[in-house]
Amino acid sequence: MSEIKGKIAVVTGAAGGMGQIISEKLAENGAVIVAIDTNSQVLKKCVKELQNKGYQATDFSIDISNLDAVEEVVALIESDIGSIEILVNAAGMLRLGEIDVLDKEDWDASFAVNATGVFHVSSSVSRRMIPRKSGAIITVSSNAAHMPRMAMAAYGASKAAATMFTKCMGLELAQYNIRCNVISPGSTETSMLKKLWKDEHGAQKTIEGQSEAYRVGIPLGKLGKPKDIAETVLFLVSDHASHITMHDMVIDGGATLGI
Repeated sequence: MSEIKGKIAVVTGAAGGMGQIISEKLAENGAVIVAIDTNSQVLKKCVKELQNKGYQATDFSIDISNLDAVEEVVALIESDIGSIEILVNAAGMLRLGEIDVLDKEDWDASFAVNATGVFHVSSSVSRRMIPRKSGAIITVSSNAAHMPRMAMAAYGASKAAATMFTKCMGLELAQYNIRCNVISPGSTETSMLKKLWKDEHGAQKTIEGQSEAYRVGIPLGKLGKPKDIAETVLFLVSDHASHITMHDMVIDGGATLGI
């Protein structure tokens, strides 16, 4: 898409399966990628692959739950690379545990990345976008923010917080022509999903649903792919979505039945 060519796009969680594909899709369409993740080794490899394909990409290995680190990197990007015009909050953490055994550390860690991290990066970037009266911010949430899930209270609650934060941010920033939207994936073929599978039948069980976990199957009969999310990110940050803000796009093959 020519309208994002040359635009600087910050992608958090860029070393993860979903973040990698999002970064690549934006790069393919001309965006200058600034990739952020805590996994420096994988992050550098991902950025090197983008550079080898002729794309412009830079990496910063920081923990987005650390506000000082976020502020420092965002300031550095703005001064050394250029004005941030696209932000994709794709970083995420999954900690499982039913309420009676859920560890406080897991709860705190989930919110630190999934909610507070989104706040840190979004607030820092949006302060730079406001004077320019332009920008697009996407938060990758989850359909677990829409429906209760067994053993996923920390994850679902933290993603729900990120979703509402992004909508409120969109309302406040609309006057500055900054659009803020949410993408809520369902079961998507990533390493995070595979951690939930107990055996080689995990994918099929996910598609069929699990009555004992009060979880319906996927009506479209297939798992999502990271490219499904990346294509939606590309659309929402483009001029094709110029009148869309505060929207939550659920991409789960119908698993949450449109709720």
